[in-house]
Amino acid sequence: MAQGRGSALLVAMVMVVVVVVFHCGVVQAATFTVGDGGGWTFNMVAWPNGKRFRAGDTLVFNYNSGIHNVVKVNKAGYDGCSTPGGSKVYQTGKDQIKLAKGQNFFICNIPGHCGSGMKIAITAT
Repeated sequence: MAQGRGSALLVAMVMVVVVVVFHCGVVQAATFTVGDGGGWTFNMVAWPNGKRFRAGDTLVFNYNSGIHNVVKVNKAGYDGCSTPGGSKVYQTGKDQIKLAKGQNFFICNIPGHCGSGMKIAITAT
């Protein structure tokens, strides 16, 4: 009978350790609304400053889909305000995009918009 209680105690201790390890290793993804209350618009370059992003976080882009869009581009596309072939274009006005680990670049490719600061660069850890 003592052996049965010892086994139960061991199983309980193992379960506690598993729960603690699992809980410590899980980080919940955050959701960020780009531009906060003002939405995705001009002069967005500094919006990410002071924020901490992780891979798996979601960016919500709210904008008027009749006059803007969101394009996930590479660094060259970001720097040159251009849309490289194969870039993903979002145009619902309520786009939700998960961040990948590393650098993430987004622009509006409507002529003149990116050049007016409608672009953001985010590094996700």
